[in-house]
Amino acid sequence: MTKKKIRTHVRRATALPDTTGKQLVIVESPAKARTINKYLGSEYIVAASVGHVRDLPEKNPKGVKNPVPGVDLDHNFKPTYQIIKRKAATVTELKRLAKKASGIWLATDLDREGEAIAWHLAEALEVMPQNANRVVFNAITKSKIENAFLHPRPINMDKVNAQQARRILDRIVGYQVSPLLWKKVAGGLSAGRVQSVAVRLIVEREREIESFIPNEYWKVMGYFTIDVDNVIPLRKAW
Repeated sequence: MTKKKIRTHVRRATALPDTTGKQLVIVESPAKARTINKYLGSEYIVAASVGHVRDLPEKNPKGVKNPVPGVDLDHNFKPTYQIIKRKAATVTELKRLAKKASGIWLATDLDREGEAIAWHLAEALEVMPQNANRVVFNAITKSKIENAFLHPRPINMDKVNAQQARRILDRIVGYQVSPLLWKKVAGGLSAGRVQSVAVRLIVEREREIESFIPNEYWKVMGYFTIDVDNVIPLRKAW
């Protein structure tokens, strides 16, 4: 009896790109990375961060008692960031690519979140600000991308600070007010920088509606006459 040969399929590991002597471009979206790479050519390697790579820690380190993890309330609300756990492999790969690259271009989105991601990438990859080119474009077309790479700029720290302020406020309100809701209202509720204010406005307006006492108001006008030439208008309101 002949033995059947069993075919085995061995999956080959995908070769990692080599950035030696090439320009590294970092965007947020993998889909954007593929498209932009076509426009820039072989001198560039485009990689994706897939959004944020660093954030405030969810918990305090052992032995640290801080009411708001990652935010020092006693020292001008100074934030402390850490690599997001699920992004550790991404950051490791980006570091490897950045180390061999001849230049680094941060092409994250042009809003304040994108600006903050660019700054966090520069910090995480230990890239000196002068060695990181910030490029922005509002459309994924060849002309827009080429024009952006002709006009790089520094990271806009005003936008970065605006994003940091928003993130820190979110953390402070969430961690300080949510426990109060659990005690006073119900467990599982959450407070937010925007939603809590909106809820208060809605509640105040609803209270005004409920406390409104309707009052009937009537206005009557009559015309009385004894003859055609003598008309007397009378008005009464109550």
